[in-house]
Amino acid sequence: MKRWDVKYTAEAAKDRDNLEGSSRNQVDKAILKISQNPLPKNEGGYGTPLSNKRGNNLTGLCKIKLLKLGIRVVYKLVRNKECMKIIVIALRSDNEVYEMAAKRIE
Repeated sequence: MKRWDVKYTAEAAKDRDNLEGSSRNQVDKAILKISQNPLPKNEGGYGTPLSNKRGNNLTGLCKIKLLKLGIRVVYKLVRNKECMKIIVIALRSDNEVYEMAAKRIE
């Protein structure tokens, strides 16, 4: 299976850079795995599709959770380019992550 390209927004690149070393490695491994099939679960992929979360319209975005780390990665698929665009990497509660994602996609 062809791996999708992974691109980071400037903010998501900073999120990644701010992670402590072993956490960053685990996030990188998870993103690499997901990039093999980043489609939403309802299309047979690994991503959990998002919609409206407490007034934040996140339709078209997906998330993955690294449960042991408590980190969420929110991304957008650019299907015509087979690109997985990372929007947020955050160690935060659901709502804060979704608010960050909504601000970053405006």
